Amino acid sequence: MAIDLCCGSEGRRGLNPAAALFHSLGDPARLAILQRLTQGEARVVDLTGQLELAQSTVSKHLACLRDCGLVDYRAEGRQSFYFVAHPELLDVLRSAEALLAATGNAVALCPNYGTSHRTTTAVRRT
Repeated sequence: MAIDLCCGSEGRRGLNPAAALFHSLGDPARLAILQRLTQGEARVVDLTGQLELAQSTVSKHLACLRDCGLVDYRAEGRQSFYFVAHPELLDVLRSAEALLAATGNAVALCPNYGTSHRTTTAVRRT
């Protein structure tokens, strides 16, 4: 799918798959899992230990990433080894790192999507 930057509602509808892709990458736990999987395949138990996340959290996010087609697994006996399903994802992650470096991490300061927004929103909920 080409990301067509034309205007109008038809052009915006064409961006829905791209928005869904970026949404799937929009959780720090999913990004941590993907970052670890760029180093090679891993089991859920490996990811929970290395990322210090609960097993249920890792399993939930792996299911999301599998549903999006970003990761897959291979079974070996009773174990499942997860891996990045498409090497193109590595290019997206590298490009994101380069963009963050070029912007001085300005996205983190964004009033709508930045880390300060999440903290403020979390404080308001409590």
